[in-house]
Amino acid sequence: MYVKMLGATVVGVEGRLIEVEVNLSSGLPQIAIVGLPDPAVRESVERVRAAIQNGGMKFPLDRITVNLAPADMRKEGTAFDLAIAAGILGASGQLPEPPPDGTLLVGELSLSGEVKPVPGVLPMVERARKEGLKRVVVPRACVAEASLIEGIQVVGIGSLQEWIQGGEDAYVSREENGVRTSGGFPGFALNGTEPDLSDVIGQHHGKRALLIAAAGMHNVLFVGPPGTGKTMLCRRLPSLLPPLDDEEALAVTKIYSVSGKLQGERQGLIRERPFRSPHHSVSAAGLIGGGSVPKPGEATLAHHGVLFLDEMPEFPRAALEALRQPLEERQVTIGRVRGAVSFPAHFMLAGSANPCPCGFWGSERPCTCSTLTVARYRARMSGPLADRIDLQAEMPRQAAPGAAGRGMSSAEGRALVAEACERQQFRYRGSGIRWNSELFGKLLAQHAKLAPEAEALLANAYASLGLSFRAHDRILKLSRTIADLAGSDRITEEHVAEAVRYRCLDTNVTG
Repeated sequence: MYVKMLGATVVGVEGRLIEVEVNLSSGLPQIAIVGLPDPAVRESVERVRAAIQNGGMKFPLDRITVNLAPADMRKEGTAFDLAIAAGILGASGQLPEPPPDGTLLVGELSLSGEVKPVPGVLPMVERARKEGLKRVVVPRACVAEASLIEGIQVVGIGSLQEWIQGGEDAYVSREENGVRTSGGFPGFALNGTEPDLSDVIGQHHGKRALLIAAAGMHNVLFVGPPGTGKTMLCRRLPSLLPPLDDEEALAVTKIYSVSGKLQGERQGLIRERPFRSPHHSVSAAGLIGGGSVPKPGEATLAHHGVLFLDEMPEFPRAALEALRQPLEERQVTIGRVRGAVSFPAHFMLAGSANPCPCGFWGSERPCTCSTLTVARYRARMSGPLADRIDLQAEMPRQAAPGAAGRGMSSAEGRALVAEACERQQFRYRGSGIRWNSELFGKLLAQHAKLAPEAEALLANAYASLGLSFRAHDRILKLSRTIADLAGSDRITEEHVAEAVRYRCLDTNVTG
């Protein structure tokens, strides 16, 4: 007997529907799964067998063939367990009421028959709705996550036996679960104790750079001796950024669903912008994603948020250079023999660096590094990568702690950033652009027009500093953001001069 169920998998961060075909025929008792299954899918045979038997049902002693179609696409994970078990029970006549047409089945089975949560439920349900399905059956622990998608009925089950006997949960509406907002990300609490910009004493130049970066989603790098507040400033970026809108929140939540990071309490829509801070020993695959079956890396987990690299020259050069494409194209494309997978990676890069290995080159304290050592240290971060960083701010050693004020708080800075964001949203409405850092080509020429004296200043800086075309355009984008913070539609000489000052690696301010 032949039965077909619907399952799903994830490719990149997008869901794909999979037809789970089960055929029972006479012959020696055995079960074969075809359709390019990975080991986790092949091992589902034993999980399904035990779950059916421990649920009080009979596992058929026939020749069972399970085909996962399309057969030329590799299948991985444990999300097919429920669909395979339902197909076997349906083909053997043990399913009282087969699932209605247009029902997606997603879930992993334990040996006792319990239906356990799986990663990637959100993109799977989203794909099911796009394909016109009306109903999805998911593990009870994933109901809140699946309910974030409107227009499809969500049924949560706790065990295979409960489902077969008709003991399903009631329909769960998005109004009950979908409006939940998840907690914040590690390092950024939402209970009023989050890091505040006023915690950083002095460094008003660095705070100004951070404010400009947040207002236009510009990449930023702080260069200076140890203990000058570089890391503290970068870790306060989330306190300046506006929350995610609905479209951005869904995109970020999908990524965290695929990565298995929506388990436990965090199952609602993520509203806070991600802040990722990988250790400097991270590999290139860990930073941008990879593996035999590509998975999202830190760059994708920072989508619509901040990727913070503390002490950038300490990161492997291969990992840093792998960021070149994402910083330009805002996505990561990983090619494998069976095809290429693209992950979204629209993030703000925030970094810190010392001027030399000991950290005191050019400061009051004597530097113990040789000229060759300093050159090798700085060469770890290539010129093309540094060219992609809009703000390069020097962080000098401060005077005595009591001599410098605390200055602007995060609340004050967030209000200024919000006003600049509103100006950008109004200016770029209907263009698909959200931030000044996304301007390019004709749009850059249209929205970043300079006053004559400002144009002359930029031309002089381009010639005297030996800037690249990319650096020239990034100064234009930065000037546009500085003008927005000042509430000006016109980019003046003052705005361009400030933008040029944030190119310390080009002007050799740090040596």
